[in-house]
Amino acid sequence: MERNRSDEKTRRKPSGAAVPRADLTEALYRAFFEEWAERGFSALSLERVAARAGAGKAAIYRRFPSRLAFADAAISTLGLQIALPQAEHKTLAEDILALLLRARAVLRHPLARRILPDLHAEAARSAEMRAINDRLALARREQAEALLNRAVCRGQLPEQVDRDLALDLMVAPLYWRMVVRGVTPSRAELAMQSRAIEAGLKASTRDRARQ
Repeated sequence: MERNRSDEKTRRKPSGAAVPRADLTEALYRAFFEEWAERGFSALSLERVAARAGAGKAAIYRRFPSRLAFADAAISTLGLQIALPQAEHKTLAEDILALLLRARAVLRHPLARRILPDLHAEAARSAEMRAINDRLALARREQAEALLNRAVCRGQLPEQVDRDLALDLMVAPLYWRMVVRGVTPSRAELAMQSRAIEAGLKASTRDRARQ
């Protein structure tokens, strides 16, 4: 009896190098962050990461040549998620509130709360980790700068606004409260904070113009 060629093709395994699967890559990222949160980057084991993801260590090295490269890819992916475009609102305070709500969603995650302080500590010791940390910060600052540009176009902030100061003010108080103090603010508290940031930016711009 002649074998069905379509069945044979279905059963045949692909030859050549294995193709990295997106779902496995995502599982490896999750396992990497879980391992990092539990043990810190300095004690992070790629063998344990692979085991958490239900994969072999070879699955990691097909994607990343080193632990640092793995961290770079995982953090860059997180940075892109944080920097997703936000809807435009009518006022600067509303735009700031939307940014703070998104930052709160990231910072309230238990893994983020444990990893971020360790990331900053590693960045203080390692130039390579400093570069990775800077790219993550840049993703956040680019999103916040788009918010400032909209406010300038609407006439809610002058063109000469101190952008470095403004970008620091946007999320730094929230980071301090959530990551350093371990307190999660309510939406009402974030709305108050957004109005305070708006007022501070306008006041600092007036002071700068008088200098």
